[in-house]
Amino acid sequence: MKLGIVGLPNVGKSTLFNAITNAGAESANYPFCTIDPNVGVVAVPDSRLDWLSDFYQPKKTTPAVIEFVDIAGLVKGASKGEGLGNKFLGNIRATDAIVHVVRCFDDSNVIHVEGSTDPERDIGIIDIELIMADLEMVDRRIDKAQKAAKGDKKFLQEVEVFQGLRAWLNDGKSARTYEIDIAAEYPDCELLSLKPIIYAANLDEEGFSHYQGVPYYQQVAAIAENEGAQVIPVCAKLEAEIAELDGEEKAMFLDDLGIAESGLDRLIKASYALLGLISFLTSGEDECRAWTITKGTKAPQAAGKIHTDFERGFIRAEVVNFDDLKAHGTMAAAREKGLVRSEGKDYVMKDGDIVLFRFNV
Repeated sequence: MKLGIVGLPNVGKSTLFNAITNAGAESANYPFCTIDPNVGVVAVPDSRLDWLSDFYQPKKTTPAVIEFVDIAGLVKGASKGEGLGNKFLGNIRATDAIVHVVRCFDDSNVIHVEGSTDPERDIGIIDIELIMADLEMVDRRIDKAQKAAKGDKKFLQEVEVFQGLRAWLNDGKSARTYEIDIAAEYPDCELLSLKPIIYAANLDEEGFSHYQGVPYYQQVAAIAENEGAQVIPVCAKLEAEIAELDGEEKAMFLDDLGIAESGLDRLIKASYALLGLISFLTSGEDECRAWTITKGTKAPQAAGKIHTDFERGFIRAEVVNFDDLKAHGTMAAAREKGLVRSEGKDYVMKDGDIVLFRFNV
């Protein structure tokens, strides 16, 4: 699963990406310092896995991961090839969701490509470029469906749906807010403005400490609420400093700031959830591991994530709730209390399930 980090030039995308992945993407005070997309894989924070690792002291601990792609800054006219437009649109097309970084601070030392800070305008610039690229795809879809309808009337409904979507896009509104769930009805339709989105409101240190009172943040929050999207306040500069600290130093630093977890940790967790992902856990002296599955996955398919033989020869899953295990200390104690369940092929996995799969091949 890939998330594309997007935004106008110089809004803090690469600084944020560096903090997330420690991948060292070049960050400089001029547009297009990120020419090719930088890719980084980052662990999904999970206190349950941390607890299991502390308890079992395994040889190895493996977290769930998510992939972030830092995509070059976009400017007006990208849909027509301006700046790095074609490259930008192609790179975002290859992602599953978008993290849209929006500048929410004033700083005369950091050049803004539009000359001033205005989150609503900045979001609008990127939205319009994505929508204009989508309009070309929608026009082609309508044309194709109209031709197909000459031989099969069932395509007339598709023509009607996409003509309505075209009018919607022409009003400057994104496909993800359209009244019909295009992604569900037409899963082969890869529109850019259909991708799920999280807004990362990038504030300076002073603004981050009281972000609810920052007018720039409120602009982003209002747009996110209107779209049914999430907004996460971050201070990319501060997060880059936090990312350099080890676990104990990080905890002390966050405590001094008066926050429970960093903006980045919240962003990573929110991104994981945005993609409809959950984790189940396996534990033992050899390895404690979080495994990524989509919501609604049944036990045999979850077992197949570990090894195809587990799915092929699935017998049952022995499942315990993490909180139950933590409360009773050991699997044996939880079993004595009747808290370890035996689940069959139709069991739908839940986030945080600790599982032992029984199989035979």
